[in-house]
Amino acid sequence: MRDLAEKWSVAPDWRNATIAVPGLKIGAVTGLHQRLVSGDLAAWAEASGFDGPAVGAFGLAEGNRYSVRLARDRLLAVSTTPIGMATGWFPEGFAVTEISAGLQVFEVEGPALDAFIARGTTLDPRQPSASAALSFAGISAIVYRHQDGLRVHVDRGLAAYLWTWMETAAANVAAGSEN
Repeated sequence: MRDLAEKWSVAPDWRNATIAVPGLKIGAVTGLHQRLVSGDLAAWAEASGFDGPAVGAFGLAEGNRYSVRLARDRLLAVSTTPIGMATGWFPEGFAVTEISAGLQVFEVEGPALDAFIARGTTLDPRQPSASAALSFAGISAIVYRHQDGLRVHVDRGLAAYLWTWMETAAANVAAGSEN
């Protein structure tokens, strides 16, 4: 029987995976706690204690706890520490789902960040939008700025594909290629 697994890229050890080229450094972010929230987002903010508005595409998220807007009634809560709120349906009108194991997070930093973004999407990185959910590198992703870099969340099953794409894009950016 044919081994169909040979067609797929092997996922690197995300704890040590790095792409470093002149102008860019890319790595995986591990250990984040991620919760998908759907429904009444104002009620969620009050019940959870997450401060500040949820950021959209290319918006700036700061600190160790923040929210990223995905749709009018959906957001991703991200924290470096446990979120401390149960999952499930809440009578206040929102639902919380643990999704940490389902999303792989990458961080891209460096002076060539805008050139890298231009390879991944046609959106203008200087024009934040309401939703951070967009098509990036040909796949659905959650993209926003964090501190001095760019964070990209993708379904874990697509992480090896995106890593391969980022290796190629970073090499092309470093070489000054227009391809």
